[in-house]
Amino acid sequence: MSHSPQVTSQFADDMFRGFESRRDSEPTSTDRKKRARRVFSAAQKLRILQEAAASTKRGDIEALLQREAIYSSHLAAWRKQLALRGTQGLEGAKPGRKPKLDARDHRIRELERRVAFLERELERVGGVPSYVPALAANGESS
Repeated sequence: MSHSPQVTSQFADDMFRGFESRRDSEPTSTDRKKRARRVFSAAQKLRILQEAAASTKRGDIEALLQREAIYSSHLAAWRKQLALRGTQGLEGAKPGRKPKLDARDHRIRELERRVAFLERELERVGGVPSYVPALAANGESS
């Protein structure tokens, strides 16, 4: 007693009618609107932290959080940034990858190369020439 493919597909069509275009669990385009992420300047963060530190009554911090529309985790993170790096730590990080070497590292690398070159030259010449210490001694006495 097998069902014909036509009867089975007709039953399936009736059962899943309306699901072809959109599933009910998918959000509509009105639900997908993204809110822009808020970015606080260092001055704003510092002002909020000072207000939180100055609050003495019960519920003051909660009122501050509601008024500024932030979470307590923001306060905790900003306090940590302030403690570790001062007010400069409250500034946002620059976008993009961090440079592997900064200017100081480049200078150190350049000086290390120069020292290595000069050491090779000394080995090639056969040590420090005899007139170099004499020149150094004359330079100190002048």
